[in-house]
Amino acid sequence: MRIFTGAAVPAGADAVVIQEDARREGDRVFIPAVSHPRHIRPAGLDFRANDGLLEAGVRLDPWRLSLVAAAGVAAPAVFAQPGIAILSTGEEVVEPGGAPGPFQIFNSGSTALTALAESWGGNATALPPVGDSEAAIARAVSETGGDLIITLGGASVGDHDLVKPALARLGLVLVVESVAVRPGKPTWFGTLGDGRRVLGLPGNPASALVCAELFLRPILRALQGAQPGPRTVTARAEEDLPANGEREHWMRARLTHGADGVLRARPLRDQDSSLVTIFADADALVRRARHAPAVAAGETVEALILERLC
Repeated sequence: MRIFTGAAVPAGADAVVIQEDARREGDRVFIPAVSHPRHIRPAGLDFRANDGLLEAGVRLDPWRLSLVAAAGVAAPAVFAQPGIAILSTGEEVVEPGGAPGPFQIFNSGSTALTALAESWGGNATALPPVGDSEAAIARAVSETGGDLIITLGGASVGDHDLVKPALARLGLVLVVESVAVRPGKPTWFGTLGDGRRVLGLPGNPASALVCAELFLRPILRALQGAQPGPRTVTARAEEDLPANGEREHWMRARLTHGADGVLRARPLRDQDSSLVTIFADADALVRRARHAPAVAAGETVEALILERLC
């Protein structure tokens, strides 16, 4: 077979012509002009030996698994999924599908937290709710496993806030007794006598979900070898915001991009800690620091983006 090129190739040069650019006529092949080193991928183009390919703590999604496989690694070193047990407390809580009494609400908190913990890499289990009984709370926690226990409700200062006294029977040592955060002041953290960690969240669903973003997610990231966070972005306020008080305030908000491409944040109409509808409509939390001065529309605020599916 004779090969004819559209231009001479320098002696000793490597040049490759892709098949679809060549033309065959009988025993002759005609190829276009080529230049060195076109269509040749050098060794190590993607990565080289001893390159760091993934940071510790990143999630192995399909794209990163492809990179692991491309490096020839069959069994990468990973952190085990943290085991999470979620316990709702209080006589006022009834499971979805049940028949609530006049002073009861459906248990929406553990439903959301189970899904959040799973999405953040935990292996989560929602335990059956227990009433206002120290013995029942202590028994439920003692009979479950996991690396982290999350309790909902029973964490404030009322006569029926029994979670801390109940867990004192199991050797609870408080590390954080409450937080200067709105919503979510009753949030606490400690360890049991057997070494398991306990995160106590408020019973109000919105308070629990805010504090899950601020505290549960960083705990799970740390247990999986990642930097805890939380990570925030800057945005421009769409409306005037008043000066803030004694507690750091995380306001449920909507984010949009303006015509200029700048991210904008609009806090939602009502920040009551019991409102699930507001949280369902939010895609961010706007942070107002303690004693922050008033903000005029157009000024910069700090926002934590909520990872919504759509």
